[in-house]
Amino acid sequence: MKATPVLTVILAATALALPACHKHDEDHGHHGHHKIVATTPKVMDVALTQQYVCQIRSQESIEVKALVSGYLDEIPIKEGQAVKQGQVLFEVLPVLYKATLDAERAEARLAQIEYENTKRLNEQKVVSDQEVRLFEAKLARAQAKVKKAEAEMEFTTVTARFDGIVDRLLERRGSLVKESDVLTTLYDNRVMWVYYNVPEARYLEYMAAQKRGGEVHQIELVLADGSKFQYPAQAFTVMGKVNNETGNIQFRADFANPDGLLRHGQTGLVLIHRRLPGAVVIPQRATFEVLDKQYVFVVGGDGVAHQRMIHVLHELEDVYVVGPGLGPDDRIVVEGVREVHDGEHLEYELRSPDQILVSQKFHAE
Repeated sequence: MKATPVLTVILAATALALPACHKHDEDHGHHGHHKIVATTPKVMDVALTQQYVCQIRSQESIEVKALVSGYLDEIPIKEGQAVKQGQVLFEVLPVLYKATLDAERAEARLAQIEYENTKRLNEQKVVSDQEVRLFEAKLARAQAKVKKAEAEMEFTTVTARFDGIVDRLLERRGSLVKESDVLTTLYDNRVMWVYYNVPEARYLEYMAAQKRGGEVHQIELVLADGSKFQYPAQAFTVMGKVNNETGNIQFRADFANPDGLLRHGQTGLVLIHRRLPGAVVIPQRATFEVLDKQYVFVVGGDGVAHQRMIHVLHELEDVYVVGPGLGPDDRIVVEGVREVHDGEHLEYELRSPDQILVSQKFHAE
């Protein structure tokens, strides 16, 4: 079985302005010495590539802040270091907090002794039950203060909330920091989120294709030096809001980053490879414009040419992918378009679309 030809091209992500096509000029008379050539649209699989500027972000990034005020005692990490979840990043001098914890523990021990003595006296009928409950409440309060002091003591040690990479250290050892001061930023770069903006029209086209299930998408990432990231996108997500000012909606592609090459804040290009099965393709030179509309001359079975408006779905430099309204059985004028008039009976040469497309820059392979 003969393999289905594929047409490959790269499209820009920005709004595509249709190039100037052959306009129908009725001021020129019919020059009989020019041969009229017709062909039929080509039905083929088309591979499209659209590119979008993107921003690369870590899947998780947090500011690491001081939980308590005090002097930085230890910083056992370096800038750019990879750390594990729970690893110590900063230690605030704990002298004051340790003293507070020791004092609260002593108060709790005293409250424990008082409670136990009161309980024994109650068993001997010396003190009332109410007296026991009072000392029991005093003990519970002392124990709560111990827990609070222990928590404050733990706050003097700042640990990593997840595996990641440490950014710049904003404070140095011996610095006096206040509660909520930013000490550094921690990035989880195992999976990178790549954001890019898609025009609303392209978004609607994508959603329609998803319903049909006829398109195959592949997403690649091109880095700033022009090289392609070796891992393809694992998944992509459509954000929930269209920007009213730009008319774009944001997409996000997820890329695994096992080698750590990608870093938060990088930029690049996202390439969206799409395969359109059974697309109808015609040469651009077969078309002409009337009031910003695209037309072709279709030759009927009686040899009479009539102009027909077409809907251009995709522009592939010197060919068009067209929508419904033009089929593989239609005969269209491809050479001598300027010499044809609507309703004119034509004598023409019919060539196969393969013969015509072979002279195009992007032709059937």
